Amino acid sequence: MGLFERYLTIWVGLGILAGVGVGLVLPGLFTAVAALEVAHVNLVVAVFIWVMIYPMMVQIDWTSVKDVGRKPRGLVLTLTVNWLVKPFTMAALGILFFRYVFAPWVDPQSANEYIAGMILLGVAPCTAMVFVWSQLVRGDANYTLVQVSVNDIIMVFAFAPIAAFLLGVTDLTVPWETLLLSTVLYVVLPLLAGMATRHLLLRRSARAVDDLVARLKPWSIVGLIATVVLLFGFQAGTLVAKPVVIAMIAVPLILQSYGIFAVSLLGARLLRLPHNVAGPACLIGTSNFFELAVAVAISLFGLNSGAALATVVGVLVEVPVMLSLVALVNRIPHWFESAAA
Repeated sequence: MGLFERYLTIWVGLGILAGVGVGLVLPGLFTAVAALEVAHVNLVVAVFIWVMIYPMMVQIDWTSVKDVGRKPRGLVLTLTVNWLVKPFTMAALGILFFRYVFAPWVDPQSANEYIAGMILLGVAPCTAMVFVWSQLVRGDANYTLVQVSVNDIIMVFAFAPIAAFLLGVTDLTVPWETLLLSTVLYVVLPLLAGMATRHLLLRRSARAVDDLVARLKPWSIVGLIATVVLLFGFQAGTLVAKPVVIAMIAVPLILQSYGIFAVSLLGARLLRLPHNVAGPACLIGTSNFFELAVAVAISLFGLNSGAALATVVGVLVEVPVMLSLVALVNRIPHWFESAAA
């Protein structure tokens, strides 16, 4: 592992501190950057995500993608956890904590809004950041692409009815602009760029692809850290103004993340998945499509609502939690290999 990857937790921690610090000192700067968005998709964040996932897109071998269908167990695990388990456990944890555990300190209306925001996170499996986590656990790039693509297709049809059912509303409107633009920016365009780059490099030599990926990997980590700085800078004022509320929201979100990971890990073991498929499969269900969740929360409950705040806390919690899970997956490759043997 290179210097950046080896000490990634330290760099991300420094990024969090830098984001909060600069956000407090220069709030106008982050306000201006936050305004650079289309359909709730921040264009600066999109650029950094591009930097993160482009190296993995270059590695995708289209001659191998077609073979994924011969090994469907990883897809079965991903889809089962994302659509039959995760939304309902998130709703249950939200209700448990905000209607019972934290009830003495939270008014009923705010509690309902926090629960709603968490539900929206639970119904929105991650799209872009999955490629980063997969790369960090040395996942199969081809398999990860198929997992993300199938999830996105299902999300088009399943997000609205599941979210509406759990929220108890009948007229939930999916912000299609956010969903489609995010998919195009975070999957389609970088994938096309990666395909074009790979094609040109292979005309030179197979080694050229490996050399380029090796040079780009540090920049992928730089993109991750820059994204962390922005996300925490955007919410620096909220972090300082409402630390107790944020901590309360974070508790069920963190339990959900580790719980879903544990369920996925057990499923991967039972299905005898190899490490390079099991790792990304376990991490996909754990992370969230935060742009979609934030957009729906704002449209349903308002910009300053508890639901919107809960989705933002989900963003802030996700990166540190996911890095801890990446570290865990990288420590137990033998656990998967023994199951797949």
